[in-house]
This record gives sequence, structure tokens and C-alpha cells, in this order.
Amino acid sequence: VQLQASGGGLVQAGGSLRLSCAASGRTEDTFGMGWFRRAPGKEREFVGAVTYSGGPLLYADSVTGRFTISRDSVKHTVYLQMNDLKPEDTAVYYCASSSWWSGSYSGGYGSWGQGTLVTVSS
Repeated sequence: VQLQASGGGLVQAGGSLRLSCAASGRTEDTFGMGWFRRAPGKEREFVGAVTYSGGPLLYADSVTGRFTISRDSVKHTVYLQMNDLKPEDTAVYYCASSSWWSGSYSGGYGSWGQGTLVTVSS
């Protein structure tokens, strides 16, 4: 599976962005999709995950209530709607896919997109 993330940019605190992750290739092998981020100077952290069929959702505590994951099965695309953005949300955001439910475990994801930069100004 190949993943292409897009939608990043510069936004003021309190603003919104929607990231997209388009999957191509052997999407039939995909069970879970996850979003992760890496802030400058920090380790990669889990943001949220969903099953490719639109099943269970899981969010990190830091984004619960502000971020929402959805997917369009026809377009093979998963979205990350980010509202009420904060400067601490500044990071490169990555989408990833797995052939089983990996949830927040990054090691379970076999395919990764190239990342898209989100910068939130105060």
C-alpha cells in the first residue's frame, strides 16, 4: 500500500485544518489506518486510528474532542479533521496503514506516508 498525505499548512491558534491520506495499491490488505505526528525535537506520537472499514476509533488524549478521523471508502482516503488547533499541535503529521488493528502501536504499521507539515502560530 502506498500512502500520500496532504493538507498541511500554516494556521493560527484556534483554527482548523483537514489532512488527507490517500491510499493506493493493495488497499484490500489494509485493516487499520493511523495518524501520528512528530514535533520538532520530540519523539513520534500517536494521534488517532480507525479501521479501514470505518470501525472503532481511537484518539490520543491530547487531541480528543478536537480532532476527528473519517474515511471515504470509495476514494480510499482517510481524513484527519483538526479543530481548535494549538501551537503544541505543530508537527509533521504522518498517516500509516496496517493489515490488522494496531491502534496506537506504531510498530504495527507497515506502510507510511511521507508526512505533511502543520504549523500553528500563536
